[in-house]
Amino acid sequence: MNILLLGSGGREHALAWKISQSHHCNSLFIAPGNPGTAQYGENISIDLNDFPAIAAVCRDKKIEMVVVGPEDPLVNGVYDFFQEHASLSSIIVVGPSAAAAQLEGSKAFAKAFMQRNGIPTAAYREFTVDTYNEGVLYISSHALPIVLKADGLAAGKGVVIAQSHEEAMATFQSMIKDAQFGKASERVVIEQFLTGVELSVFALTDGRDFVLLPEAKDYKRIGEADSGLNTGGMGAVSPVPFAQGAFMEKVVEKVVRSTIAGLEKEGLVYHGFVFFGLINVNGEPYVIEYNCRMGDPETEVVMPRLQTDLIELFLAMQEGRLSSASVNIDPRSAATVVVVSGGYPGTFEKGKVIDGIESAGGEQTLVFYAGIAEKEGRLVTSGGRVAAITSYGETIAHAVDQSLSVIQQFSFENMVHRRDIGYEFKI
Repeated sequence: MNILLLGSGGREHALAWKISQSHHCNSLFIAPGNPGTAQYGENISIDLNDFPAIAAVCRDKKIEMVVVGPEDPLVNGVYDFFQEHASLSSIIVVGPSAAAAQLEGSKAFAKAFMQRNGIPTAAYREFTVDTYNEGVLYISSHALPIVLKADGLAAGKGVVIAQSHEEAMATFQSMIKDAQFGKASERVVIEQFLTGVELSVFALTDGRDFVLLPEAKDYKRIGEADSGLNTGGMGAVSPVPFAQGAFMEKVVEKVVRSTIAGLEKEGLVYHGFVFFGLINVNGEPYVIEYNCRMGDPETEVVMPRLQTDLIELFLAMQEGRLSSASVNIDPRSAATVVVVSGGYPGTFEKGKVIDGIESAGGEQTLVFYAGIAEKEGRLVTSGGRVAAITSYGETIAHAVDQSLSVIQQFSFENMVHRRDIGYEFKI
């Protein structure tokens, strides 16, 4: 079948790598893609939210399946667009409806959904400009730290863990009164801070049944020892050593199964990935957030461990066969280290020539391109997160060391990366 993959980052490079291995895949097209995805298919330069343009590509290239990488098209209704047009409705779209994608598109919607369906999560309240003064009073009496979240999509930067009431007040004002994230912060969710170790769990669902993919733990802070500003992700590891036994049984029953049952009960059409951002609090899983697609850089560490044909799983989803589908996982550990532009997640320069990356890697390592473009025959930086280096290893420590070794094989001006990815598990 001919497949269209939407997106342009490291996640999409990893998905293109995996999809291209499927015997179901005749031709792969990536929109808009990057120089890395071009190794596995044809890049097509279109806007991810220009649904008529996407439809035109589907008709021209005889596309039978659309795999949606990032969240914006899903929240904006790409699934619904295909269902509403007779000439497109037979195309399989891997992703939820716009209504179901509100699990990611609105923090307030997600929290209320969890509350209705008995899914463990932190206590919270939500505020708008109309209830601003109530929010100020709520913050002033709230225990520290305080978690503030912009309700809508904010490119991974809409969450602040305030260590003081003054910081919380300033953040609250910036989000609501100063419109820090535009419409995304017109509503702010304030919630209890939970102490524990975070992890990411991924399910593929048809809205009734599901299969689990390998779990991962990502590292958001720019600095080592989890210091500094939040980013889109500086690295990830899989498996997560404590994600087994009784804990994972609780995750499946209390979180995953309850979420899928809630989707079905509430009539939310969901054919795609559910990303569960969890925290392990003394052996109990709590949901921090939902995403309606695979994470980035988690995809870059999950897909290499997935031995099952990904397109076969998508077909099982479409045909209602997930209850009998099996998922085979590579027993080796995998670790992803992300290299970024100096200054990220703040101001950074683009257009830095990248030397040596085309030949970097090896038998145990995959190099996934993210913020990379081609200019005058050379690869240059085009974003904050530039590339994700994923290696296999017998242990997490070995996998991290292998990725760090490969990073020495290429360079660009002001290249930055963390050396301590997986530090909690390097034993």
